[in-house]
Formats: sequence, structure tokens, C-alpha cells
Amino acid sequence: SVPPDHPESNYFSAMQAGLKDLPLRSENIFRMPAEQDIEENALVYEKLLRQKVPSLQFDLIMLGMGEDGHTASLFPETHGLHTKDRLVIANYVPQKQTWRMSFTYECIQMGRHICIYVIGAKKANMVAKVLLDSYDPDHFPSQRIGTPSHKALWILDREASEPLVRLMSES
Repeated sequence: SVPPDHPESNYFSAMQAGLKDLPLRSENIFRMPAEQDIEENALVYEKLLRQKVPSLQFDLIMLGMGEDGHTASLFPETHGLHTKDRLVIANYVPQKQTWRMSFTYECIQMGRHICIYVIGAKKANMVAKVLLDSYDPDHFPSQRIGTPSHKALWILDREASEPLVRLMSES
């Protein structure tokens, strides 16, 4: 639960990455207000989603992956990994000793197109674990993104993909 101008804010990161430069009307950008009353605001945000996107069929869900394998604000071993029948939740993250507002897997999986962008050498080993190790989304939440009908597209830079490239060249 950080303010919108904090470096750990996903809203801030998205704006800095170019969202603010796109020809979008500001009234069509809906920041998750998570700095206070996060559980109540998660319910309010879910109602907003249902109002603005009644079909709940998102054209595109764009995600990243953290160095610990989290995505959205679904961190390893948090209660949010098992939430059902909700689109938006307040998820307590003990590793960071803070609350985060997040889409749930249920919400994310409704995206017609789901992309996971992973940038940087610091995430390379986790990319290999998530994509190649046994399925264990409690420890590697990014593994659960995508379904047979809504596959996830992974987009990696050279540094993040290095262990995968090395494994492919060895075989």
C-alpha cells in the first residue's frame, strides 16, 4: 500500500513506462487506491470493474514478474493465491510487511490476451524456475497465469532469457 508516486507503485511504474504518453483520456485510467482502507477499496474497485467492463472480457492483461516469482500482487505463500469468487483483493504480503491490492487469478485469466514481461538479469534464474521446474504456484505464483483457452505470452529481454537460451543450446 504505497502512494501513486512511490517507486514500488505499479501505477507509478506503468505511467513511467509510457502509459502517460499514450493518447488515452485520463478518465479512462483507473488507479487502484490502496494506500488506505485497502480491503474496502478492493471491493469498490471490483464494483468499478464490473461497471466499466460488464462482460469481464479484458482485451489485454499486461503483467510483470518479480524476482520472487510473484505477478500482479500475488506473492508466494499469500492468501491471495487461493481467493475464489473475487476479482480484486487486498493481499497481505508478510515478506514486505505490507498490504497490496491485486487482481485475482480469476480476474487475470479472463483476459483474451495475457502478456508477462520480464526484464533484467536479476530475474533470469526465477524465469527458468517458473518455466521449467515442477508446477508449484504457491511458491512461484507466475506459473498459474494462463489457461488452455487464454494462454500467457512470455516476453523476455536477453538478460532474463539467458538461462533458457543456454539450456536450449546445450541440448
